[in-house]
Amino acid sequence: MAAAGGRVKARRTLGPGAEDWTIEAASLAALREGAQLAVSGLPVDVCVQPIEGRRKRLLLADMDSTIIGCECLDELADFAGRKAEVAAITERAMRGEIGFEGALRERVAMLAGLELAALGQCYDARVRLNPGARTLVTTMAAHGARCVLVSGGFKSFTGPVAAAAGFHADFANTLLDDGLRLTGQVSEPILGREAKLAALQREAAVLGAMLEDALAVGDGANDLAMIRAAGLGVAYRAKPVVSAEADARVDHADLTALLYFQGYAAAEFAPPGEAS
Repeated sequence: MAAAGGRVKARRTLGPGAEDWTIEAASLAALREGAQLAVSGLPVDVCVQPIEGRRKRLLLADMDSTIIGCECLDELADFAGRKAEVAAITERAMRGEIGFEGALRERVAMLAGLELAALGQCYDARVRLNPGARTLVTTMAAHGARCVLVSGGFKSFTGPVAAAAGFHADFANTLLDDGLRLTGQVSEPILGREAKLAALQREAAVLGAMLEDALAVGDGANDLAMIRAAGLGVAYRAKPVVSAEADARVDHADLTALLYFQGYAAAEFAPPGEAS
């Protein structure tokens, strides 16, 4: 910190393995670079930010591989016997190598004819909240923040995931069906990168908040616009293109790191069953 022109004014322990330092420094950028260099090669996540306004009023979170530990479309494709093909396209889209909207249409087309029962079977068998997800959401909600799940995936999954984690609302795409089976089409317009940014702007406006009052977290290229625009944009186990542009990244800790980043102590975390 000294090499980056910083002076440590105070230190406190927020929880197991979580330290909070108040540092006086002229350059946030230099301090952030110095902190990243200091922990390079170590299993440590850091977040360097202005102390004012660090506790956010709005949380926007991606679902797949962020709040939950899988990509729902890839897992659903397994029920159609096409997981390898779909997963390869998903990986390229999340890395930003191909356009999200076109990639989504291509992958959904591979699901044509899949019985609707597979949606529930897939959710029950494959979808699990990532460690710390419910604590993150219920703690922020209990302290007055609005929590929104926004996904390029599907309402069939975001609805139950939002309920399980304690989100106030969820937005996603809709798979089209004929009453018995999937048609291989998705409703238009597709919720992708720009729609996630629009959701951030809309939710902030409803709250009467600034974008600086928001925390956005995700892992893929379609999360970049909202991560860039939010007051605190976090890359969670993210693709390189996302990690390179986020304010902070979480590569080692669980999702409670986002609470520590905001200055919450573990004693302030909401009990497992508490939501607002």
